[in-house]
Amino acid sequence: MRASVTAHKEFTVAKIDPRLYGSFVEHLGRAVYSGIYEPGHATADEQGFRQDVLDLVKELDVPVVRYPGGNFVSAYNWEDGIGPKEERPVRLDLAWHTAESNQVGIHEFADWAAKAETEMMLAVNLGSRGLDEARAFLEYVNHPGGSYWSDLRRQNGREEPWGVKLWCLGNEMDGPWQIGQKTAAEYGRTAFETAKAMRAFDKDIELVVCGSSTPNMPTYPEWEYTVLDYTYDSVDYISLHMYFENHEQNTKNFLARSMELETYIETISSVIKTVKAKKRSKKDVYISFDEWNVWYHSAEQDKPVLEGKHGWPHAPALLEDIYDFADILVVGCILNTFIRHSDVVKIGCLAQLVNVIAPIMTVEDGPAWRQTTFYPYLFASKYGRGTALDLAVDVEGYETDFAKNVPYLDVAGVVTEADGGLSFFLVNRHESEALDVDLSLEGFAHSMVAMDKVIGGYALDKTNGPDAEPVAPVDGEGTSIVDGKLSVKLAPLSYRMIRLT
Repeated sequence: MRASVTAHKEFTVAKIDPRLYGSFVEHLGRAVYSGIYEPGHATADEQGFRQDVLDLVKELDVPVVRYPGGNFVSAYNWEDGIGPKEERPVRLDLAWHTAESNQVGIHEFADWAAKAETEMMLAVNLGSRGLDEARAFLEYVNHPGGSYWSDLRRQNGREEPWGVKLWCLGNEMDGPWQIGQKTAAEYGRTAFETAKAMRAFDKDIELVVCGSSTPNMPTYPEWEYTVLDYTYDSVDYISLHMYFENHEQNTKNFLARSMELETYIETISSVIKTVKAKKRSKKDVYISFDEWNVWYHSAEQDKPVLEGKHGWPHAPALLEDIYDFADILVVGCILNTFIRHSDVVKIGCLAQLVNVIAPIMTVEDGPAWRQTTFYPYLFASKYGRGTALDLAVDVEGYETDFAKNVPYLDVAGVVTEADGGLSFFLVNRHESEALDVDLSLEGFAHSMVAMDKVIGGYALDKTNGPDAEPVAPVDGEGTSIVDGKLSVKLAPLSYRMIRLT
């Protein structure tokens, strides 16, 4: 099977916001405790942070990390995580039916983020709490001194403010599982007043308002319209969340799920434009896709804890999906979708970073290791920063019961900002046929293949583990550039990243 792709120097989508490749750490399962923080671990530093995990996070070059939730934030008192550790209360977390020790709070997470060389994206509780707590948290985090909350921060050991610019106004407030669920009108009004108060403190912060938890919600997309009708001129982003499943073990359907993501993004983009037109606004609002991932492997094993059959355990193993080779292909398609829509999707957060549906896993008192999905995330984060190309693609497709003409080739291209190179991310969805890809480079003088990495040839259920990481990229072969045309053969069901200089 053949595929034809054209990349033209003048045909671009947008400059990619580096925060498109962000991630997420929630007080959920082992994301924090025995994930990023394990004081007794052999690699732990003086603050208890696992250096082996920090090394892997820095390898991924994660630009921003969302914290502390997630569902957790909707009943969270941020004040529980400040002051002397021995005086911090243990709270029962209603979101995940666990106990929270509060040994890690804003101070500890901020220190970890600095060591991980990432920025913080903080969420405020608009479920069980509201405006007053949000403005107090903002003052604690960002005010230099001379006020109650800023002086308390200084008393607690942090002299300078952290200067966090990116703030989430709650989490998934449309969801019946959420503590403090609201209607779109209730939430829109609350979010507007909270945004107004936070901007009265600092007009330059960036605010993210909650969109639909999934496109399957009965209130979607009316929720986005109503919420933006209240908040459009007061916020900068609307959040979207989506998780991808394959319970039926249908490979064709699973690899086509990113087509639903395309529709989701395009629908909300239209809603944003509609509200902007209604308000005669000169402001642009973008999408923060701050939760996304494959999530279904661990569903059955999590039920006893989530149903309360184990009481209120502290940091139990929850949502610990062990990813396989098939998940690489889906994650690759998701990242390509974000690149192709980088004109409207500016922020993305892979949910999550460590242990909880994550590319990085740890063994308590043992090693940290890379899941299979570590690699497409790594390649996009390192080589997908720059300007997204608007590629013309001609290839055969297939149909599912939810999508028509799913192209066998999924591809995205980026002119990288750091060195002017070209990065192409390619997925062959076909289960049995190779794809002979001809990629025309119009207006480009790139003639050297600087890097060619391929992940393919594995059984779909092949996984990595703490003892071995067999699913990993290897050097590709047979790539050539002749007369401005890149030629490459993509094996069936394979992921490939090619860098040109």
